Amino acid sequence: MPRPNFYQSLHTSVITEDGTPFEVQIRTEEMHKMAEEGIAAHWKYKDGAVSAQDEQRLAWLRQVVEWQRDVSDPNEFLSTLKIDLYPEEVYTFTPKGKVVVLPRDSTPIDFAYSVHTEVGHTCVGAKVNGRMVPLRHKLHSGDIVEILTQPGHKPSRDWLSIVKSSRSRNKIKHWLNIHQRERAIEIGRKLIEKEARKYRIALKELKDEEFQRIASDYGLGRQDDLMAGIGYGKYSARQVLAKLSPAAGQPLADQEEIRPSESAVTSVVRRVFGGDNNTITVKGSGDLLVYRARCCNPIRGEGIVGYVTRGKGVAVHAVSCPNVVNLMYEPERRIDVSWAKDESTPNAYPVKLTVFCDDRYGMLKLITGVIGDAKSNIRNIEARTANSQAVVDIILDISDLKHLETIINGLRKIPGVRDVQRLQKI
Repeated sequence: MPRPNFYQSLHTSVITEDGTPFEVQIRTEEMHKMAEEGIAAHWKYKDGAVSAQDEQRLAWLRQVVEWQRDVSDPNEFLSTLKIDLYPEEVYTFTPKGKVVVLPRDSTPIDFAYSVHTEVGHTCVGAKVNGRMVPLRHKLHSGDIVEILTQPGHKPSRDWLSIVKSSRSRNKIKHWLNIHQRERAIEIGRKLIEKEARKYRIALKELKDEEFQRIASDYGLGRQDDLMAGIGYGKYSARQVLAKLSPAAGQPLADQEEIRPSESAVTSVVRRVFGGDNNTITVKGSGDLLVYRARCCNPIRGEGIVGYVTRGKGVAVHAVSCPNVVNLMYEPERRIDVSWAKDESTPNAYPVKLTVFCDDRYGMLKLITGVIGDAKSNIRNIEARTANSQAVVDIILDISDLKHLETIINGLRKIPGVRDVQRLQKI
């Protein structure tokens, strides 16, 4: 069973009587030449027409090129290529007995996309060895997998956290990018039309060349790119319309202007005031709402990243948030955010901790004592006990990451405390 890149070898590891480990690899001469010198070396020493096996090797190279088309980031392409070249594989079967090789921990979604892209897109369920299983079910070698499809069904963004193979991930991202972009273009056009009606401007009288000029001013190649940017919330419809017609809003010189390029000297850093967000700065245009994402609740000192939502403003996530990988498949919606340097106004971020400890006399007093010594306010505390063990959930006010680490380290030093975990979602 060769790997996708046609590497073949029999491997085994052996330990000698004195404890020295070594590996044995058994190959034919052709296998060895391919392993050492690559696929291209096969043709260097070969005469005559290309064989059926050669065609299979070429098919794998074509697949590599296809992956590269779907991935815009070169680093991501190299990463996914390494995953597919050197995986720990599972060997599964279609109901008709065809072998489908997948990375370890693959799901029925990975299986579906390996059969055909449309089978993956329209996958709604799966049977493994004749039994219905959820789409996040992990496949094992020898499983017989049957994919259930439904015409018109669409991939879900949640699938990105489930799939394991680069083919599946790239196909899902590609579909989402295309359809989300189409939706963003549609929203952008509606926003422009709405703003034009407000100022009684006839868009029909504006030529496509004028929209193209504005798109070029923003560093964009096409008019659709401009509309998509408006739909994603990166550009203000009012400002774009003001460039097209001076009758719309204030003169352009009085407006905050932002360009998407990081090197643009006209970019504006805007501070967001109000609530617990007054320590976040964001590069943006217009009056966008900025808020800390509930899924991770980042606090000062943590690495953060901004994501432009539709209709809700800019969501600020911690870089370590598990949702960031799934949210950031659309680079157009990323935006630079950072913690403000001005720390004169103290802030209190609610953080939830779970303490796993022994159920014994005085434990709660020791826990609250550590928190009190760190000058943190407790908003809520709950304790559950069973079998001489206790779980204590605490919501407390934290000023920054260093403050949080001080409290966690203090709690872990209490005798009888087995672990302290921070829960991202409150």
